[in-house]
Amino acid sequence: MKQLVAVFFGIVLSQNVFAVPAHVNYIFDGDTFAAQVKLEDDIKISVRVRILDIDAPEISGKCDQEIQGALRAKNRLAELLPIGSIVQLSDIKDDKYLGRIDARVKTSDGKNVSSIMIKEKLVRKYSGGKRLGWCE
Repeated sequence: MKQLVAVFFGIVLSQNVFAVPAHVNYIFDGDTFAAQVKLEDDIKISVRVRILDIDAPEISGKCDQEIQGALRAKNRLAELLPIGSIVQLSDIKDDKYLGRIDARVKTSDGKNVSSIMIKEKLVRKYSGGKRLGWCE
């Protein structure tokens, strides 16, 4: 799998592609989903995509408030990125977890997913480093 992800990055970066289309396969939580990306005519890979710039509550959270917030964020992300829809991935980066990438994500009609989720207060802005807790 790591080789396929490396190939993915190599193709994307070598072509100076601004955005890569991907088909949404599954929503994991409020900031991560699975997608299928077409590398070439006969090569497709499935990757997990962590949306850049946001941090969502965890479904396996430490308190009921976090768990409920996580479910709201996941449900909203599922509305924004319906299974089978095509999204645009940009600013693609390798992630700390094997088989996962980090990317900015736009809906099929060009809306920035991070901005929507932040505006609706379902997630927080995140630029790396230690994440804050969701429980009071």
